[in-house]
Amino acid sequence: MRQRRWLKLLSGYDCDICYHPGKTNVVADALSRKEREPPLRVRALVMTIGLDLPRQILNAQTKARKPENIKKEDVGGIGYLVMAICRL
Repeated sequence: MRQRRWLKLLSGYDCDICYHPGKTNVVADALSRKEREPPLRVRALVMTIGLDLPRQILNAQTKARKPENIKKEDVGGIGYLVMAICRL
């Protein structure tokens, strides 16, 4: 069924579909390449980064609330509203 849809879609074009074995396909996309890192190593890296993330977010939020940073990012009056809220 799926092949029929592709055949119907491609029938209006004048093209040749050629198969290239993996070694000769020099422009392979990322999805056709073999994984380089074992999944456990990647999972461990994600967990290491994730443990520090809440503290980094809190530090960034605290830094963004400082009046001098709010003034730098003022985009047309909204900064004054944010500064007023921060003072509450």
